[in-house]
Amino acid sequence: MESARRVGLPPAYEDADIDALCQLIALMLDRLISINDRIPLSPESISRFHSASVPQISILDYLRRIVRFTNLEKTCLLLVLHYIDQICAREPTFTISSLTVHRFIISAVSLSSKSHCDAFCTNAHYARVGGLAPAELARLERAFLAAIDWRLACTREVLQLYYVNLVAHSGGRFYIPSPSSSASSVSSTTDPPTTTTTTTTTTTMTTPIDTNDPTTSTGGTPGSNPGTSADETIVEQNMAFARFQQRTQGEGG
Repeated sequence: MESARRVGLPPAYEDADIDALCQLIALMLDRLISINDRIPLSPESISRFHSASVPQISILDYLRRIVRFTNLEKTCLLLVLHYIDQICAREPTFTISSLTVHRFIISAVSLSSKSHCDAFCTNAHYARVGGLAPAELARLERAFLAAIDWRLACTREVLQLYYVNLVAHSGGRFYIPSPSSSASSVSSTTDPPTTTTTTTTTTTMTTPIDTNDPTTSTGGTPGSNPGTSADETIVEQNMAFARFQQRTQGEGG
């Protein structure tokens, strides 16, 4: 993804370039999806977040599109990962896969913006950017809130932990320069929370998205939907990513 040269990033996620955050998150989600897509789907695992087919836009391009057309804040980007961990802890049958990731991202972005930002877009705008019908985005938001038990808040410290560990597990593409060993010791002793889950639904996001103009992109039509507490602790999140690492090592041999 992008160039092979290593890119130095600032210690605090608030100071990082937002496109670098998009790349870090896309790297993590791509690795996660490569594993979860191998898990056979079962009827009970299908959720509203499933698309009928894989959307014709990469995760990175989708994140960049959202950032470009919604002026998304960095905190809301990192919250996507936190929400994945929280929902997967509460609903073990759910997984982030190539069929669920796009619809999950736009739902997480719209809700995190509304709950954490003073200014945010309308649902109609988020829907256009995300390639969905407004009514379908509203249904996704309701399903999302029920799955996460309305727990949308997250501390700055937890989000910083996600950032540090995303950098540490970027395959050497990114690093945080530091005159001391403290940054490296933090990144080696804590692991980024990420989920392992899957589900498939027959609703929407099947139409290719025009990545240049959100006003001309319309998502697939909403179809019939077959289906519709984790504490915010570092220990829990480290356990979640530890499970992800174990699965990665097991799959990769």
